[in-house]
Formats: sequence, structure tokens, C-alpha cells
Amino acid sequence: MVRIQSSQPRKQRKARYTAPSHVNTKYLNAPLSDSLKEQYKKKTLRVIKGDTVKVVRGDFTGDEGLVDAVDTKKSRIVVHGVFSTKADGTEVPRAIDASNVQITKLNLADKRREAKLAEAE
Repeated sequence: MVRIQSSQPRKQRKARYTAPSHVNTKYLNAPLSDSLKEQYKKKTLRVIKGDTVKVVRGDFTGDEGLVDAVDTKKSRIVVHGVFSTKADGTEVPRAIDASNVQITKLNLADKRREAKLAEAE
């Protein structure tokens, strides 16, 4: 997170919206499910494509699906099965904030991610 001295909301928002990309990635953390918390001794983890998540806030509460895409610029994720219907009847993916989901299954295809989780145990 961007460290900022001010408590003014406008400056907090500006710091978040103008944050560099290496800081933006920290906004993509999501809480782990209880079983994963026990297993990996961590509360949150960065969401990546291929993780299985459960939506815990908003219109799609309770829906579960794979993460199809991660938008690091807007700090949003796209979950398979979560979509909005347009006026003409077509369905478009609905982007969700990472803090509104809970990771239920991890994608461990990345060996560096797996190694980092193993050292935390």
C-alpha cells in the first residue's frame, strides 16, 4: 500500500489511483479460506489466473469459479460465471474487486509461488 501521511480521503484516493504498478499488485490480495489458512499459515495471498475463488460480497455472493483474468491497472479480477446482462441480451464479464472474494483453491502451476508458500509453512 502507498504510505501517505494525510488522512484526507481525496489524497488517499489519489495515492491509490496514481500508485506505480509494483504497488498496485498489492491491491490484488484476497483472503484465504479457513482450510488454506491452516495449511499455509497465511491470511491473504495475491490472486492469479487459475485460482478458484468464492464471491463473498456484492450481487454475486456465493458464486464460485475460476479466475479468468486479472486487471492490474484497475485492481479487478474476472471470475468465470460472474457476468452482467446487457440490454440487448448479451452477457459481459463483470469485474470484481479482489477484496470481495475468498480464495478456495490455489493455482500452483508457478513453481516460485509454490516454493514461497512452502517456506512460509
